[in-house]
Amino acid sequence: MSVSKQEAAKAYWKDNLRLMLILLAIWFAVSFGAGILFVDQLNTIQFFGFPLGFWFAQQGSIYVFVLMIFFYVWKMNQYDRKHDVHEE
Repeated sequence: MSVSKQEAAKAYWKDNLRLMLILLAIWFAVSFGAGILFVDQLNTIQFFGFPLGFWFAQQGSIYVFVLMIFFYVWKMNQYDRKHDVHEE
């Protein structure tokens, strides 16, 4: 592999790892923070007839995770084009 391709591959994986770490931190904050740590404060708010803390613990973190998957795919397609590793 040439030097420029190695640098491009390093930059691609650096972007990929940074994106994954950000998304994992968001998922942790939503699932652990909203579902466990702040559940009492969130339960004072009603969401579709359920306490918000309960909703996050049961369904909210799953919805956020699914949305993050779609965001990850969209963002990785941008990174693929940026680093010229996209599929035609």
